[in-house]
Amino acid sequence: MEHKDLDVWKCSMDLVEEIYTMSSKFPDDERYGLTSQIRRSAISIPSNIAEGSGRKSDKELIQFISIALGSLTELETHYLIAIRLKYVDETKELMTLITKVKQLLLGFRNYLKRKL
Repeated sequence: MEHKDLDVWKCSMDLVEEIYTMSSKFPDDERYGLTSQIRRSAISIPSNIAEGSGRKSDKELIQFISIALGSLTELETHYLIAIRLKYVDETKELMTLITKVKQLLLGFRNYLKRKL
């Protein structure tokens, strides 16, 4: 299956869009700080899913899914920092999307592990 057909990839692409929209409201002096960090961690999620899907084995794909999970946790932390710094207000929709991506990543990883 191609990565573009995976629900986890599609949902993580939606998350990237939301993060870009949300982070565009950060102060200009954060352009090379938190704005850059949160965007890079968001981009890393679908990128690692895609890269892992292009590898030869499910074992390699599991490794890239684990990296994507780490990037998601990093993104969530950046988001919570932005809330604490009052750059943005917490939204239920964004937290729900983060949770959904996490559930899809964990489910996909568990599915792949059972196949091994």
